[in-house]
Amino acid sequence: MHYHAKSLTPFVTALATSTFLLTSTISANLAADEKIRWKVQAVFGTHLPGLGDPIKQVAKQVKQASAGNIQFKVYEPGKLVPPFGITEAVKNKQLNAGYAWLGYDQGKIPAAALLSAVPFGMEPWEYATWWYEGEGKKLAEELYGKHGVHPVLCSVIGPETAGWFVKEVKSMDDLKGLKIRFAGLGGKVLQKAGASVTVISSGEIFPALEKGAIDASEFSMPAVDQLMGFDKVAKNNYFPGWHQTFTASHLVVNKETWDGLSEANKATIDMACTAGTFRALTRGESLQGKVLAGFPEKGVTAHKLNDDMLGSLKALTDEVMAEISEKDADFKKIYQSQQAFINEYKQWKKLAYLPRDF
Repeated sequence: MHYHAKSLTPFVTALATSTFLLTSTISANLAADEKIRWKVQAVFGTHLPGLGDPIKQVAKQVKQASAGNIQFKVYEPGKLVPPFGITEAVKNKQLNAGYAWLGYDQGKIPAAALLSAVPFGMEPWEYATWWYEGEGKKLAEELYGKHGVHPVLCSVIGPETAGWFVKEVKSMDDLKGLKIRFAGLGGKVLQKAGASVTVISSGEIFPALEKGAIDASEFSMPAVDQLMGFDKVAKNNYFPGWHQTFTASHLVVNKETWDGLSEANKATIDMACTAGTFRALTRGESLQGKVLAGFPEKGVTAHKLNDDMLGSLKALTDEVMAEISEKDADFKKIYQSQQAFINEYKQWKKLAYLPRDF
């Protein structure tokens, strides 16, 4: 039997179309069936509201949104790797992913500190705007990509307190020789002020205060610090949190692992973390007023740092930023990006928002 080429054309076209549709369906099904089962270690206890619990909410949301295809098994701090070693473990594939505070990486990656907290820096929503709408996300991915890690913003909360102190501090002289737990760039500023600064993990802070090994400590917002028990031994809580005007935490994923995900799964994780970021902010803001109202009953006094001290701390901060920028090109690039954004945004911020002291 003989067929003319012309008579075969519809058959060939139909076959090609069917093959394309079948291939597309298989690809779609493979993407849908891509099972993600990650061990995710948290840097903060997941019982801590706004600070540690966002990763639990993200894990729940991502599982539901993916119909169970994406599942994170969240581990508490130190269960798999040391609390300050999360990103290194992710880089080396000891962990699939981690919920990290990137400021703890500043020893190896100085610019990392700018992604987690900046003295006299942005408001939390301002940082999120710089991250999503400005250069933040791109610069962070470039920075960590060189270290084999992909960062996803997964939480941002409001300012910390300026610290819990056993004794009152009224001037810069009171900081000289003070033994204090202080993380991130703020710690470098206090070192310049003459304080004896140490960085210890969250679980070690209360025993150190109780035993007198340290005279003061910062950690987070009042609702978190209360759960840590600081108000039992240090009765002077200072404000504002000049050293940490926002606290940002990130989901960090091995870059090779991230790059190997389907676009659908990347988008699902991104969406869950974006939602987690907003919910962390609202959760954190919802709790502090009640805690502050309970201070008198606990014998805790809320103090405001005077303008002279804030001015001196700002001057020292500028020195620290200039010194690190001179030594590290990545730090300089990211810090300049943040400062440019602040200078542009402040025009709106100054005019648009109602002053609260009229």
